[in-house]
Amino acid sequence: MKDAGTALEVTVRAERVTDYDMIRFVNEMAFGQADEARLVDALREQGHAVYSLVAEVADRVIGHLMFSRLQVESEIGALRGLALAPMAVAPEYQRMGIGSLLVERGLQHCREGGWQCIFVVGYPDYYRRFGFSTELADPFESPYSGEAFLAMELETDTLRGRRGRVAYPDAFAGL
Repeated sequence: MKDAGTALEVTVRAERVTDYDMIRFVNEMAFGQADEARLVDALREQGHAVYSLVAEVADRVIGHLMFSRLQVESEIGALRGLALAPMAVAPEYQRMGIGSLLVERGLQHCREGGWQCIFVVGYPDYYRRFGFSTELADPFESPYSGEAFLAMELETDTLRGRRGRVAYPDAFAGL
């Protein structure tokens, strides 16, 4: 991605072990606290992380996005679901399209990986532009149910017209 105003060369790739400290720093700076950074570490340690992507400029990690396994149960049985969380961009690089680039690339990986649905807790106006919907999430019980709880189908009619329950990994407890 090249930003016309700043000529940024942004690369999106899978995280490496050598990125962990910078990922932690980006999450702490973006959220102004360490909770999300601890979440990332815990999801990795507990084996729930599926896709963890970084955005970098000049070999410096400036953004991060993680997708982790979710237990999604519906009346037709278990669904292959993921949580999108957290997504962070270093403050000086926010509002430049880097978060959108991370989400778009992440969704591409999820589709190619055969996942059926994704749930996110976040700003509805932001996530709706990618196809997330509160209407799809509403019939699913979750500790995060409400206006900021959204879902997306990657496989048609996976969630539409269904009810169920979404259980997040223990790593999310306390957020």
